[in-house]
Amino acid sequence: MIKAIVTDIEGTTSSLLFVKDVLFPYARAHIADFVRNHADEPAVKALLEDACHVVGAKLDTEQVIIQLINWIDEDKKVTPLKSLQGLIWEAGYEHGDFTGHLYSDAAENLKKWHSQGLALYVYSSGSVYAQKLLFAHTEFGDLTPLFSDYFDTHIGGKQQSSSYLAIAEHIGLPANQLLFLSDIIEELNAAKTAGFATILLTREGSLDEKTIHPQVRSFDEISF
Repeated sequence: MIKAIVTDIEGTTSSLLFVKDVLFPYARAHIADFVRNHADEPAVKALLEDACHVVGAKLDTEQVIIQLINWIDEDKKVTPLKSLQGLIWEAGYEHGDFTGHLYSDAAENLKKWHSQGLALYVYSSGSVYAQKLLFAHTEFGDLTPLFSDYFDTHIGGKQQSSSYLAIAEHIGLPANQLLFLSDIIEELNAAKTAGFATILLTREGSLDEKTIHPQVRSFDEISF
């Protein structure tokens, strides 16, 4: 019996285009000024040091800015970059520059599952902070109370089965009582290897006839 659901964000609860066309360009446009203006603040300073550690070299402020922009352009899932993007997006949400996109079927079913007593979790390559910002600023209101916890790449890569084992341990339930939702086959494969139930979201394009995962077009089609 499924007792908890872990969901991806991009392409699953939310449009890939929102991240690609809104969030990423916003972060890219603002990251240089943000780093220059906040580099001495403890939280930002620690993230810049983490970025240098990833590179394996001591970078000055302008060098680290160039590296961060390169990572954005290359769509790298680098943890300190994701955390910095979250801080930048916070300003965008608070200024009303955009709201967090959520498919209506996702919002409705997340609310339904929560009301039915299912525990809900998020696992995304975006930072936990960015995840909370998105769900706190949707057109359906603040949905953060629906979720018991959030996971990002601090717990491990999304295509590594060990990450899902760590999530199951954190949640405190056997893996076979957890359902993972994603639009990425490699992530679902890793979750399935860890013992999770899995469902593939294919919101657009042709259905994958060879997938081993149950496949749906929207949350309305999910049953377990």
